[in-house]
Amino acid sequence: MAHLHLGVALDGTGWHPASWRQPDARPADLLTAPYWTELVVEAERGLLDFVTIEDGLVLQSDHPWRPDQRTDRVRGRLDAVQIAARVAPRTRHIGLIPTAITTHTEPFHLSKAVATLDYVSAGRAGVRVQVSANPESAGHFGREVADDALAEAADHVEVVRRLWDSWEDDAEIRDTATGRFIDRDKLHYIDFQGRWFSVKGPSITPRPPQGQPLVAALGHGDPAYRLIASGADLGFITPHSSDEVTGIIETITALRTDNTTPLRILPDLVVFLADTPTAAAAHRAQLDEALGREYISDAEVFVGTSAQLADLLQQWQAAGADGFRLRPASIPHDLQQITGALVPELQRRGVFRRGYEHSTLRGLFGLSRPANRYAHF
Repeated sequence: MAHLHLGVALDGTGWHPASWRQPDARPADLLTAPYWTELVVEAERGLLDFVTIEDGLVLQSDHPWRPDQRTDRVRGRLDAVQIAARVAPRTRHIGLIPTAITTHTEPFHLSKAVATLDYVSAGRAGVRVQVSANPESAGHFGREVADDALAEAADHVEVVRRLWDSWEDDAEIRDTATGRFIDRDKLHYIDFQGRWFSVKGPSITPRPPQGQPLVAALGHGDPAYRLIASGADLGFITPHSSDEVTGIIETITALRTDNTTPLRILPDLVVFLADTPTAAAAHRAQLDEALGREYISDAEVFVGTSAQLADLLQQWQAAGADGFRLRPASIPHDLQQITGALVPELQRRGVFRRGYEHSTLRGLFGLSRPANRYAHF
């Protein structure tokens, strides 16, 4: 069986709302650079392909459409792209995929921010695009939310990708003898005209080291599956069985119009891990007791040992998954279980790397550096 890809989704002190109250949690450090650096360094120690970093444009809330006024939950974030840029120099191999809300972010701004991250990380950048239909976030920007935010996101991704290509790879001459720094003929206007965006280009940032940093998107149903099929390199999905893994992948594949560009599909799972099944159940029960109810998620919730999780991952890999994005229920506990117990178990089974063999995020996923669409060969 081929090696699977593995990443973790970082969000505060973990995905369980009561995780910040665990004895080993560090809620006082959430808004510090060392906290995020240590988490990503730990993920890299486990040889993971990537981390994603959550973000948003409103305070976190238990209610999907309005503030909840709660005071017993983590509230407040740092900017995900800036976290990734701060962490990048402290790491060497792991991919960095911050979240960006396309609904209220101009594609020109996002393109140069992620291109800059790719330079800072020497080719390990990606971006997870996300939409927001929350009226509170719209109130921060004084604009109406598009009636089809996912179609708008697809155009957003297309503009970003064109801007990344708006400089040819050899556009910078840097010849001090002749006094020529750039070849203006190798900078291109993208002249994008669409329903939501009108962008002339070129970018102010030269083409990123990877050519095209990886674009990721999370999908729960057909509208989001179309975004994954049309614009993403990585698709995160939320099945609850191996049959659903196969079915969702078949659905996304059928929606693709360009099958020449590789697409990697990775299911999400929330994980509560411990050395024994009993201890894992107690771990979840303790968190749920602090929460006051049973934790639920859009993704499958796994409770058990690393060996049991490895069994499930291999079953879902056989059903078509290219890898997995794991959401640690509590940090650092479940992150350390992933790096210190799950990874060695997968290595023992011969389905996970024993060392990094590539220096870029595209390389980790077996993706070649794409040609520039505007270059004349």
